[in-house]
Amino acid sequence: MKNAAMLPSQVETTGSPVAPADERTRDRVLRLLLERGTATAAELGEALRLSPAAIRKHLDALLTEGDVVTRQRPVRAGRGRGRPAKVFTLTDAARLRCGRHTYDNMATAALRWIAAHGGEGAVDAFATEQVATLEGRCRDAMEGAGDDPIARAEALADALTAEGYAANASTIATGGQLCQHHCPVAHVAAEFPELCEAETAVISRLVGTHVQRLATIAHGDGVCTTHIPAQQSPTVRTDK
Repeated sequence: MKNAAMLPSQVETTGSPVAPADERTRDRVLRLLLERGTATAAELGEALRLSPAAIRKHLDALLTEGDVVTRQRPVRAGRGRGRPAKVFTLTDAARLRCGRHTYDNMATAALRWIAAHGGEGAVDAFATEQVATLEGRCRDAMEGAGDDPIARAEALADALTAEGYAANASTIATGGQLCQHHCPVAHVAAEFPELCEAETAVISRLVGTHVQRLATIAHGDGVCTTHIPAQQSPTVRTDK
């Protein structure tokens, strides 16, 4: 049953999951196509020193996953009437993802430099400044949400969704829960948790109460989950 749920590219001819080495090779194919724009199977195989059968296996998997598409390369004048070569190129989604990885690597390198030359305090200051503009936009979007932390969390979820975080808020027995299904800086925050800590502080300020981060995508969880404790009703005293 498990194999039936796998993508074709995740299964070898033996039916076992794809090996990490194959995943790394496919990443190399994607990077090369990002650099060159288009390439034939033979050109990719030669550049990566892979046999025709090996490069075909990886290209078939990437085609199935929707990461690459094929098209015909026009025959240049003076080269006869031969069949146009079939070339491979990245889809828009794969190109965006590869570009994001490049940005992540650069951002991580920049934070390492900041940490090495300015210390942990400099990283904290950078993280705080980075989320300040996000906080301002969300605060403007939450105008009129009232003072109740759960209601404010629902308004914040809408504001974060508009920012690309795919967020939602719900009421649970112990209060409320804010979930973010996407994190634009997850790969960087995996090494620099200061980014998550600064974001948590922003959530706390925006909902108007202490919150607790229970899970983060940066640390391998599927969703960033923040708990918002229920507000205790004030005790009413009656004098006899």
